[in-house]
Amino acid sequence: MAGEFNLIEKYFVGRQQQRRDVLLAAGDDCALVQVPQGLSVAISTDTLVSGTHFLPEANPAWVAHKALASNISDLAAMGATPAWVSFALTMPKPDEAWLAPFCDAFFELADYFGIQLIGGDTTKGPLSLTLTVQGLVAPDKALRRDGAKVGDWIYVTGDLGDSKAGLEVVLNRDEGEGKPFARELEQRHYLSTPRVLVGQALLGLASSAIDISDGLISDVQHILQRSKVGASIDVSKLPVSNELVQFLGDPQKAQQYALTSGEEYELCFTVPEQNQGAIESALAHCGAKFTCIGQIRPEGIFEIHSQGEALNWSLSGYDHFQ
Repeated sequence: MAGEFNLIEKYFVGRQQQRRDVLLAAGDDCALVQVPQGLSVAISTDTLVSGTHFLPEANPAWVAHKALASNISDLAAMGATPAWVSFALTMPKPDEAWLAPFCDAFFELADYFGIQLIGGDTTKGPLSLTLTVQGLVAPDKALRRDGAKVGDWIYVTGDLGDSKAGLEVVLNRDEGEGKPFARELEQRHYLSTPRVLVGQALLGLASSAIDISDGLISDVQHILQRSKVGASIDVSKLPVSNELVQFLGDPQKAQQYALTSGEEYELCFTVPEQNQGAIESALAHCGAKFTCIGQIRPEGIFEIHSQGEALNWSLSGYDHFQ
């Protein structure tokens, strides 16, 4: 079996064209990159652990997509253009049958978004993946969580809830397989689409943004806390797929999934009233649907309702330590 350095050379080195801003990539003690004048570097790190974020028997190509897409989604949430990624891989032993499809999918997605692998590490241990992505954005335009104002409108991209249903199929194979669209929802759990173009289109128009990784009901709270505001959300406007409704057999339950589903990697963002018309035009050609689901209210108010009828649902998003 190949040793560490042979493994790196075979599967990770020379897989991509070198970006102009990469002066030195894998193969030395550090990578060297050139930051264009007037731009800042947006940096995000995430870890995926076997048995927590994916099962050991999961399709390695899907695992690769999930690992990189979830990190690129963080860049999208700030309106950053993906540039570079570092990758630390921990494995019990070198497994080329797993690595080959993993790396093929990893580099396919990386090339699609123009993000170059510039370094990393491999080591022995329980299977886990740690990625650090870096993107470029003008510092005065970066989307943040602390800019929402009372009266701003709350939007989300895509459909919500599919990832939670897909995870149920993964964890309860026998029960899930008997339901309609189980396989489609399982695939959507792993194969999210980072909304990079949406994030870039929102620069100068949105007042705040976040990607939905722990569930909308949790992630919107991060905006509210940082911006010191409240919110009113109309669940009747939550975008849910027909597949999710048929899988669950209950439209109201689908709305609850839309509020609590983690690992969606869609964007939640707020838009001032005066920018609503511009948003329609800016996002028209980004390849993602977007839906207004509520409005920012004064601090201390958090309302969940259906067309004005108050709901007393007790819901929470995903917590990594529960």
